[in-house]
Amino acid sequence: MLHLASQSPRRRALLTRLGLPFGLVDVDVPECREPGEPALDYVRRVAREKAGAGLLAVVAVPGAVVLGADTEVVLDGEVFGKPRDDAEAASMLRRLSGRTHEVVSSVALVGADREAQATVVTEVTFAALDAATIAAYVASGEPRGKAGGYAIQGGAELFVERLAGSYSGVVGLPLQQTAALLRTFGLDPRPFAADAQEA
Repeated sequence: MLHLASQSPRRRALLTRLGLPFGLVDVDVPECREPGEPALDYVRRVAREKAGAGLLAVVAVPGAVVLGADTEVVLDGEVFGKPRDDAEAASMLRRLSGRTHEVVSSVALVGADREAQATVVTEVTFAALDAATIAAYVASGEPRGKAGGYAIQGGAELFVERLAGSYSGVVGLPLQQTAALLRTFGLDPRPFAADAQEA
């Protein structure tokens, strides 16, 4: 049985699209970057820790497989997590304006006797954003709880001049890579099946 170690509604909706039944596991994993830890290593570690914590919660379930994931915005080596408030969201957007940043999305899959991981780095280029646009976007409330202070599947889609990589990875779960990992665990995604639904 597949379990998603996340309460993110975006990640849940993306995983649902793969057509596999899954359960939800609520995990509490600190997302704190270690001093000197490269951004890529940090995102990979957090994804693994989420999956591991999830497996501990469902260890009594025979054949349990747990998916953990983490997605972060990175600019000049700095990780832009979820903004603490609207002012920080506006600051992030000012820094991303007119620049190309990376979105690192890592997926970890763990079972009782094995684990696998895939990480995708997507380049996202924002158009130049004026102060009024940033203020209006922040006032919409959409940046809250979003890495980098934006949601590409929402209003921030209008900011994107170019994207090279995985769109679903920027949203929170790179679907192609996730499907490939699931197949290595004997789980067969069926996104086009009429009876595909979340458990």
